[in-house]
Amino acid sequence: MAPRRMERFLGRMLRVVVKVLFAAFKLLAPQQRSDDNRRLPPIANTLLTVPAIQLAQKIRRKEVTSVEVVQAYIDRIQEVNPLINAVVKDRFAAALQEATLVDKLVVEETGGEDVLEDRLPLLGVPFTVKESFALQGMPNSTGLPSRRSVVSGIDAPSVALLKRAGAIPLGVTNCSELCMWLESHNHVYGITRNPYQLGRGAGGSSGGEGSVIASGASVIGVGSDIGGSIRMPCFFNGIFGHKPTSGIVCNDGQYPPPSGQQPGFLCTGPMCRYAQDLVPMLKIMAGPDAEKLCLSADVDLSKLRFFSVPHDGGSPLSSPVDPQLIQAQRKVVERLEADLGVKVKEMRIPQLKYSFQIWGAMMSSPDKDGKIPTSFAELMNGGGKKVWPVWELFKWGGVPASFRLAPPFLLQRELEELLGLDGVLLYPSHPQLAPKHHYPLFTPFNFSYTGIFNILGLPVTQCPLGLSEEGLPLGVQLVAGKLQDRLTLATALYLEQAFGGWREPGHTAQEPTSTLNAPRFHSDTT
Repeated sequence: MAPRRMERFLGRMLRVVVKVLFAAFKLLAPQQRSDDNRRLPPIANTLLTVPAIQLAQKIRRKEVTSVEVVQAYIDRIQEVNPLINAVVKDRFAAALQEATLVDKLVVEETGGEDVLEDRLPLLGVPFTVKESFALQGMPNSTGLPSRRSVVSGIDAPSVALLKRAGAIPLGVTNCSELCMWLESHNHVYGITRNPYQLGRGAGGSSGGEGSVIASGASVIGVGSDIGGSIRMPCFFNGIFGHKPTSGIVCNDGQYPPPSGQQPGFLCTGPMCRYAQDLVPMLKIMAGPDAEKLCLSADVDLSKLRFFSVPHDGGSPLSSPVDPQLIQAQRKVVERLEADLGVKVKEMRIPQLKYSFQIWGAMMSSPDKDGKIPTSFAELMNGGGKKVWPVWELFKWGGVPASFRLAPPFLLQRELEELLGLDGVLLYPSHPQLAPKHHYPLFTPFNFSYTGIFNILGLPVTQCPLGLSEEGLPLGVQLVAGKLQDRLTLATALYLEQAFGGWREPGHTAQEPTSTLNAPRFHSDTT
């Protein structure tokens, strides 16, 4: 009983402190910006609404030039970036030069379209990169003022693989300081804004990518995820994102480098507007390790086992799940059962209640040689270890003794046994819709809905599910067993057809929840 009493006490104390701080924040915070109610201009160029893999096909077939595509995206970035502040450094002139070379290659190629597709599957397609990744000639500050002048001399491996596949980088996008916060805001580049409502955040730490892709100013991008930094921005911005099975995509070439046990939790993955681009991007970014995922194998969704967990069980540290998100997940269950003939099992997993404590403990655990990880405070201050009393207080408070002995392993074993080789779990992407700017300061533990799966090493795909009554994106996480990424990716394709996928932000005033009643999906198209 003692741990439960401590848990309730800490929960009550946290709620009181948050209420006091939130009241002070509302009193002292600056007034809403005058342009917060503006909408993004609608997309005028139809090239901006074509999936990346189809753009590459059109370029190979000479239906459109790479220069035309790249210029279209440059124009869109210049149109919307003053509103969203997503792209923090561009390389437009170099991108156009590279696009010109692509068009010359297409004209001179004598082996035919198939040769180009096999060798350069993303030939001529523009993409964007989170600023924390090394992109040659671009800044690599990760929002830290002391790194303001750092410029990358090389490409991170994942970026290099995309470039080797023919893709053309347009520039780098904003992130949170040191990639360790729920909103992309720092003292180097400022704050990134949500294209659906400019007064709300784009998420973190890959918020610049989420915002620019959702705005129609990029079609695909590179993100990283150690606690939900791909999935939260994708959720808040209504796009697709995938956290691969741990260890599949190389994480080198990022700042800050992971330490302690963190290399096993950090994942690099694709972010995109269209679900059909997830698999091609993952195949490229994973390099030779893509073979471990069998991404080309057919997936019969009607033969999969589906599970739905509506919340974390009532952690005192996280917010209750928004009723609209619960309803959206319920709609997914209904469609799966109606369209595929499957029976989705709703269940509770009590250990998820301690997701934040598990994440916090494992993130601060030493590596196999006993070396403790570099702390956030050390990275911020360039040395001199600091201890954050509140962090330490909540790290273990209220956790049963059994979890202190082996925090992730009981949960990991249960989920691996549950999912096996043919299971997909539905779980909220976040307990709340995209929050207003700075509001995550008062709900700092809500990322535990995504962070727990980094610790478990499981593949997760975030899928948009239409828009809320307020015109904000809804979504759900799809979780599978290790190396079963193809199951969540195939389910994401289904959900895109069933619920409409990405919605253009400039059109959100029209029937915001209509995609929840989209035309029926026929399982024989899987």
